[in-house]
Amino acid sequence: MKNKQISAPFNSLTAEYIQRRHQVHEVCRQFKRSPSKGNLARLKSLFSRTGDEVFIEAGFYCDYGDKISLGHRVYFNINCTLLDGGRIGIGDDCLIGPNVQILTINHALAPAERLKKTNFCSDIDIGNNVWIGAGAIILPGVNIGSGSVIGAGSVVSKDVAENCLYAGNPARKIRQL
Repeated sequence: MKNKQISAPFNSLTAEYIQRRHQVHEVCRQFKRSPSKGNLARLKSLFSRTGDEVFIEAGFYCDYGDKISLGHRVYFNINCTLLDGGRIGIGDDCLIGPNVQILTINHALAPAERLKKTNFCSDIDIGNNVWIGAGAIILPGVNIGSGSVIGAGSVVSKDVAENCLYAGNPARKIRQL
């Protein structure tokens, strides 16, 4: 697993960030309205890396795209959301269930600091041959080991060991696979 990277604070409400999100969200909206090969190709072109045989169902959303790296044979089911202010790395042969959220963005806990509208990002790495069940939420800074399964509806707030089943809120290890 990779080391956790926490970004320097940044303000996502600057004109540059707003413009980039607007452009990327428009590509996502076009793909949702018409999940054609052309719109899928436009969506994939946003990513820093897209392996072979990546399939994305309609309803996929991301903020920037350029920090998303997808391995070979990755499958995204409907209505997945990736908040990618930080890097999101997904290995080969991963199955991402419907309505999964992968979130790298965080905000200050202290109310006075939160008023500054500052964001922090923590990278997420997902190994090879991982299955993330429907409606799971992967929180900032999490690493998910290869061969693991995340149960439907789980909230993953801590690293997941390789070849294990994790489930619940918060997700915990159920058993070795």
